[in-house]
Amino acid sequence: MSRHPEVKWAQRIDKVYITVQLADAKDAKVNLEPEGVFSFSATAGTDGNLYESKLELNDKVNVEESKISVGVRSIFCIVEKAEAKWWKKLVRDDQKAPHFVKVDWDKWVDEDDDGADVNVDGMDFSNFGGMGGMGGMGGMGDMMGGMGGMGGMGGMAEMMGGMGGMGGMGGMDEFEDESDDEEEVSKPQDAEKAAEAGKSQESDAKTETS
Repeated sequence: MSRHPEVKWAQRIDKVYITVQLADAKDAKVNLEPEGVFSFSATAGTDGNLYESKLELNDKVNVEESKISVGVRSIFCIVEKAEAKWWKKLVRDDQKAPHFVKVDWDKWVDEDDDGADVNVDGMDFSNFGGMGGMGGMGGMGDMMGGMGGMGGMGGMAEMMGGMGGMGGMGGMDEFEDESDDEEEVSKPQDAEKAAEAGKSQESDAKTETS
C-alpha cells in the first residue's frame, strides 16, 4: 500500500511553489496537467516504500512554463498559474486539503505583501513541458542511468589501464639500467688500458737497463 509524502506549498500572484518532502527519492515521476492536476510517485527508504499523491489544484496552470528540480531531500516545483491571481488554498475550493498538505511558511508571503520570488540559486531545473509528463521523469532516470553509461568511463579506466602500459615508462627504468650497464662495462676497459700502460713502462725500463 502506498504512502503520502508531505507536500508544502506557498504562492505568489503568478505562481505556486510546491515542495514534496521525500529524502533519497528513487524513480521520481511527476505529472502536471493544464487543468491543474498534480501527480507524484516515487520509492524511498531501505524497504523501497512507494509514495504517491494526487492533487487537483485550485485553478488551471501553464505546464510549459512550469519547472521542477529533483534534489536529495525533496522535489521542488515552480508551477506557473494560467491566470495571475491569488488562490485561497492549494486545492480546489470545493475540496478539503489532504492532511499531508501544509503551508510552507519559509516561502510564504501575504497577499498584501507579495514579496520577491523565492531564491532558487544553485538548483537545476527541468521544464514540465519538455518532460512529457510521467514518462518524462522516468526519462530523467534513464538519463541518469545513461550517465551510469559513464560506466563507459570504465572504458576510460581501461584506457588508463592501457596507459598502465605507460608502465612501459617502467621502460625508463630499463633505459637507466642500460646506461648503468654501459658504465659498468666501461670500467674493465679502463683497467685493461692501465695494465697495458704498466707493461709498456716495464718494457721501457728493461730497455734502459740493457
